[in-house]
Amino acid sequence: MNIVVVGAGGVGGYFGGKLAHAGFDVTFIARGKTLQAIKLNGLKVKSVNGDFVVHPKVTDDIKELKNSDLVILGVKSWQVEAIAKELKDVISKQTMILPLQNGADNADRLRNILPHENVLAGLCKIVSKIEAPGVINHFAFEPEIVFGEYDGKLTSRAKKVKSAFDKAGFKSTISENIQLDIWKKFLFITTISGIGAITRVVYGEIRKDDYLRQIMYQTANEIVAIANAKGVALTNSDIEMTLKIIDNFNHGTTASMQRDFMAGRPSELENFNGYIVKQGKELHVLTPANSFIYHCLLPQERKARGLS
Repeated sequence: MNIVVVGAGGVGGYFGGKLAHAGFDVTFIARGKTLQAIKLNGLKVKSVNGDFVVHPKVTDDIKELKNSDLVILGVKSWQVEAIAKELKDVISKQTMILPLQNGADNADRLRNILPHENVLAGLCKIVSKIEAPGVINHFAFEPEIVFGEYDGKLTSRAKKVKSAFDKAGFKSTISENIQLDIWKKFLFITTISGIGAITRVVYGEIRKDDYLRQIMYQTANEIVAIANAKGVALTNSDIEMTLKIIDNFNHGTTASMQRDFMAGRPSELENFNGYIVKQGKELHVLTPANSFIYHCLLPQERKARGLS
């Protein structure tokens, strides 16, 4: 299987690295210091499950790609459309595009640009970060990719992808209801990311504060209301599971969006709390907690993007 991984960060670097380590033909799309680091020293993955180094093909030019069977998108949600436009002219009818970004509508946004038959839907579960250009640190959580056809059908090509993931040695699941699974992940990541970005403290400090815990519940309730209005069957039990997951993380954990804000980088704010605010306006569902978080963080987001 000819695999392309767009992005060599905490997600793309780990899963793409594992696929390369298993012997698959993997090409990374990377830029800047990361591109140079991988060319010179390979991709280094430090993992609680064991460290390794691979020397995959790497380029910064998507136009160089040919005969790709699977393209894994490991970029941020706000980069999806731009990457899709670049991919449009280099994929074939057989190419599968698998988005792993956080966010509820990544597959939809890809399908707005690319042929529907090319697009799978998916998500990943991992706690990892870029330690240095070309160096990935996976420091918590058992990595997993959950994916499937957009319409939920079980297909031979989905089984082929799972077979590749199994060979690479990380957990993967073909979902029977990928839209619901995506929203469950979105419920978790959006509930914790915004309040983390505002407070700038770790999960352990947030979850023990009664007031902040109540804000998380309010945020989650609004997300469930939006999901239900869109026909996605999230329930109150999913909210309780989300808070349980947050409670079970290591005390010192932080969310990737929070780390982006603290470093002054562009974030996925628009794709998380901003998405709920936008959908609330379109669906006539009130979202006061998400609106408060979104508008508190928006000035810094604009500054990070050079828009202020």
